Amino acid sequence: MDSISTAMLLLLPALVCLLLTLSSGDKGKDPDPSHSWETCLTLARVRLSKEYGSMYTVYLGSRQVVVLSGFQAVKEALVDQGEEFSVHGDYPVFFNFTKGNGKKKCVVWYLLRSIQLLDGQMSGELSCTSRLPDPSHPSPSGEPFDPTFVLSRSVSNIICFVLFGSRFNDDDRLLTIIRLNNDNFQLMSSPWGELYIFPSLLDWVPGPHGRIFQNFKCLRDLIAHSVHDHQASLDPRSPRDFIDCFLTKTAEEKEDPQSHFHMDTLLMTTHNLLFGGTETVGTTLRHAFLALIKYPRVQARVQEEINLVVGRAWLPALEDRAAILYPDAVIHEVQRFADIIPMNLPHRVTRDTAFRGFLIPKPSHTANSTSSPTRGTDIITLLNTVHHDPSQFLMPQEFNPEHFLDAKQSFKKSPAFMPFSAGRRLCLGESLARMELFLYLTATLQNFSLQPLGAPEDIDLTPAFSSGLGNLPRPFQLCLRAR
Repeated sequence: MDSISTAMLLLLPALVCLLLTLSSGDKGKDPDPSHSWETCLTLARVRLSKEYGSMYTVYLGSRQVVVLSGFQAVKEALVDQGEEFSVHGDYPVFFNFTKGNGKKKCVVWYLLRSIQLLDGQMSGELSCTSRLPDPSHPSPSGEPFDPTFVLSRSVSNIICFVLFGSRFNDDDRLLTIIRLNNDNFQLMSSPWGELYIFPSLLDWVPGPHGRIFQNFKCLRDLIAHSVHDHQASLDPRSPRDFIDCFLTKTAEEKEDPQSHFHMDTLLMTTHNLLFGGTETVGTTLRHAFLALIKYPRVQARVQEEINLVVGRAWLPALEDRAAILYPDAVIHEVQRFADIIPMNLPHRVTRDTAFRGFLIPKPSHTANSTSSPTRGTDIITLLNTVHHDPSQFLMPQEFNPEHFLDAKQSFKKSPAFMPFSAGRRLCLGESLARMELFLYLTATLQNFSLQPLGAPEDIDLTPAFSSGLGNLPRPFQLCLRAR
């Protein structure tokens, strides 16, 4: 099977080339079309935007995609014309599994309200679980270890508390969640994941991408089991977690045939939060640890400021964030430089929209929108071109926390900082992610120093994967030494 998969991966570019060639007839007046097969594998890379400008069109089979790059074009779409660009497009690898469930605006609004209701509980849980390491895992003995599992376990427990109302600690459920999420994020960040923009082709090709949907199903089964347990003990007057909130709303609207609050939506929304709320934060922290062992002066300055503002008697709290300026700048720079999600999920327009001299048509719905995506123009914004835009950052290709500090060394916001997207379709988990990143990083550096196994200058910050869904750091080990 491995040899077959390798051979098929080598043949795919030729098949894609043929597919694009057959579909590259006269498409009308679109912004600077590019029909090369390599666009599907280099869509998130800067070289196409340099060749075709900040707005161009590609045809992925019969699917028309407008690509926006650079701060100005992305800002104009997602912020200045945010209402028109507020609809999520169809990301094939997700649509294949979710069938569009969990994207309705009313569900999104209720999700936000549920998270707000649970905000106090979340803050307390974060304070209890943001301590690295713990007694059952690599400790400050100075022994080298890979931080991937420690971070995944801790971050997964936070989102499990929000969704399920309890921590799984190290039981089989937590280990299953970690394994499935890690595997899927790695698969979706590989060339196989990126090539799934052609599902009608890839569904017939053997390869590791098929494991993505097997993993999704396992996660769905785990969630369904938890929902069943919640139904048996539900008290609408005292919600314990997101699932309780959703089940209560479902009961309230059970007589409404137009309601979007039903079991499939609950399962898909919970699944999306479980996947997105663990891998992005855990991966960002791994990037941060790698940068801090490469730049020991940055690490030392973070520790110095934590000592000055918080001291050593108690852990940093969320209310300390306004006073701990340099660590916040470091976190922002890690997110900018690492580009965890280099290519934003697709957007679509709510109506026929004039944009930069071109008309982007409103999508039309298929007869059965739950079994196939809607037809229309997808808009993909390249967030990596925003984060590395020289008009917004002085040294965009270098890791430098000064990008988020002003002349007085106070924290400075940047409109080009978009790790969670921007505008009306901002990531739902942004607030939780920011809390997690701040508390984990400051609690760790308050009590430990991160040390590399070799010379810091030999550490490579280039991602191990830089295509598909996310940028993953190279595998590494470090040592924790108590301060």
